Amino acid sequence: MQSANRPSLPEPIALAAPAGRRSRADEVYEQLKRDIAGFTLIPGDRFTENEVSERLGVSRTPVRQALTRLQQEGYVEVLFRSGWRILPFNFEQFEQLYDLRMVLETAAAHRLCGDSLKHAGKVDSSLIDELAAIWLVPVAQRSTDTAQVSQWDEAFHSTLVAATGNSEMVRVHRDVTERIRIIRRLDFTKQARIDATYDEHGDILKAIQKKRGDAAAMLLCAHIESSQAEVRKITLHQLYLARQDGTV
Repeated sequence: MQSANRPSLPEPIALAAPAGRRSRADEVYEQLKRDIAGFTLIPGDRFTENEVSERLGVSRTPVRQALTRLQQEGYVEVLFRSGWRILPFNFEQFEQLYDLRMVLETAAAHRLCGDSLKHAGKVDSSLIDELAAIWLVPVAQRSTDTAQVSQWDEAFHSTLVAATGNSEMVRVHRDVTERIRIIRRLDFTKQARIDATYDEHGDILKAIQKKRGDAAAMLLCAHIESSQAEVRKITLHQLYLARQDGTV
C-alpha cells in the first residue's frame, strides 16, 4: 500500500509483447529506465515490486529481475523490508563521463577534419551533411520543442563519432551517452540553452566543413563544458520542482 509521504507512481500502462528474444524482464527494465530517464521516477522515490507489477501488468518475477539489473547499474537500491528506492545522482561519476565524452568527441573532430591521413578515407561526410541540414538553418526554422532538441542534440554528438568510421569509438561513446542521458536532458529546460545549442552546433559543423580540426575540437570542448556547467547546477529540489511544473 502506498504510504502517505511516498510519491505516486505513474498511471498504469500495458507493456508491448516482447519482440524476438526480448523477455518480459527486458521490457520491464526498459520501461523503468525510461521512467528514470524521463524523470517520471526521480532520485529518492520509493516503490514496491507489487506497485510496479500492478502498473505494468506483469508478475513480480520479471519486475524483480529488472530491478536487480538496474541495481547492478547503480540506478536503484533495495531497502530492507520496504521496497526499492531510486538512487541519488552520482555527480562525480557524471563529471568523469563528461570528461571521457570530451576526449572521444574531440578526437572525432580531428579525424573528421583529416588531421590524420591514415583515417581520412573512412570518414562518412554524408553524415555531416545530414547534421548540417538540421542545425545550419535560419533562426525562424529552429525547433522550440525541448524534447525534440534534446534528442537531436544527442544524435548530433553520436553522429560526429559515427562519421569517423571507428566502430570501437562508437561503441564506447554509445555507452557514455546512455549513462549520462538521465542527467543530460535537464540541459534543455530553458529556451536560452536551445538557442545556444543551435549556435554552438552550427559553429562546430562549420569548422568541420572547413577542415579546421583544432577549431572544431576547441568549440566542442567549450560546448560540452557549457552543458557540464548546467548539469552542476542541478539539485534534487530542482528536480522535484521541474516534475511538478511539467518541464521534464
